[in-house]
Amino acid sequence: MRKRGFKPAGVRHRRFIRGGILCAGICICLSSSFFLSGCGRGNHLEKAYSFSERADSFSFSGNISQAPLFASNLCVVTGDTPEDPAVTAEAGALFNVTDRAVLYSKNAFERLYPASTTKIMTALIAIEEGNLSDTVVVTDAAVITEAGASLCGIKPGDQITLEQLLYGLMMPSGNDAANAIAVHMSGSVEAFAERMNARAAALGATGTHFTNPSGLNNENHYTTAYDLYLMFNEAMKLPLFREIIGAQSYTANYTDRTGAAVSKTWTVGNWYQKGDREAPAGVTVLGGKTGTTQAAGYCLIMADADDSGRQYVSVVMKASSRPDLYDNMTNIISKIVN
Repeated sequence: MRKRGFKPAGVRHRRFIRGGILCAGICICLSSSFFLSGCGRGNHLEKAYSFSERADSFSFSGNISQAPLFASNLCVVTGDTPEDPAVTAEAGALFNVTDRAVLYSKNAFERLYPASTTKIMTALIAIEEGNLSDTVVVTDAAVITEAGASLCGIKPGDQITLEQLLYGLMMPSGNDAANAIAVHMSGSVEAFAERMNARAAALGATGTHFTNPSGLNNENHYTTAYDLYLMFNEAMKLPLFREIIGAQSYTANYTDRTGAAVSKTWTVGNWYQKGDREAPAGVTVLGGKTGTTQAAGYCLIMADADDSGRQYVSVVMKASSRPDLYDNMTNIISKIVN
C-alpha cells in the first residue's frame, strides 16, 4: 500500500516545498557558515508559500514574525536552470554557499529514494545530541541480511565508541553502524527514525520522510535534492562531520563480546577522494556521501571549493550507474569554473 501523498521515484512531486523562499527563510535560523536555498518550479507552481499557514510546523527562538526576514540572506531557486543535456540523472543541483547563488538546479524538489545519503541525518543527530565517548554495545539490530547491503563489519556484543561508529557509518557506509547508533541513542530503529523526521522538519525539509537510519529501501523513505542539501548544509557546520567526510581512511580499535581486541580500517568510497576520478581544474572536493540501491539509483552529495576559497554543495540523485554518477557530478561541478 503506497503512503498517501507520496509519489515514488521518477514521478514529479508538485507541491514543491511550499514555495521555497520563505521555507528557506525559516531554516536560516539554523544556519551559520553555510546558506540554504528554496524554490518554486516556474509555471508548474500550484500555490504560493504561506508563512502564516506553515509557521506552526517549525521551531524558532525569539519572535517568529521575524523569521521571513532571514530570507534576504539566502540564495533562492526560482525554478530549473536552463537544461543541460550532459546532466542525465533524475535530479541535480549546485549551490554557491559563499555568494548565496544557485548555479544549477534540476528537479530539486522531486521526491526520490535517498539510499545511504540518509546517513547524513543519522550522523547529524549523533554528533549534535550524542556523547561521542559513549561505549556502544552492539545489539542484534546491527545484523543486516539484505543482499548487497553495505556494512562496516561490527557484530552483536562488540563494544565500540559512538565516535568510531560514525566513521563506520560514513566511510564504508555501514548499515550495521546506522542501526547500532539508532538503538544506542533512541532504543530502537523506529524511535530513531521519528527523531530523524522531527529534525528534518525543524530544518524545513518538508519533502522528506525517513523510516530507518541507513537508507535501506522503503516506499515511505524518501527525500529531495533540496532537502538533502538542507541536511548536509547543517551537518557541515559540525567540525567532526567535516573531518569524517574528508578522511581518506580510519582505523577503529575496539573489543568484541569476549573482550578480545578488534581492529578495522575503513577507507573512503568517493571516487574523487580515492583518485579514481579527477575533479575539474580549479575545483577541490572536500568530501561527501554516496548512496546506492536498486530503487534509488546512484546518488552523491559533496562539499566543494574553488581556488578562491568559495564553498559549494553539489548534488546528484538517481544516476543510472556509478560511472554515470561521476560523469553527472563532474558536469555539475564544472559549472563552478565555467
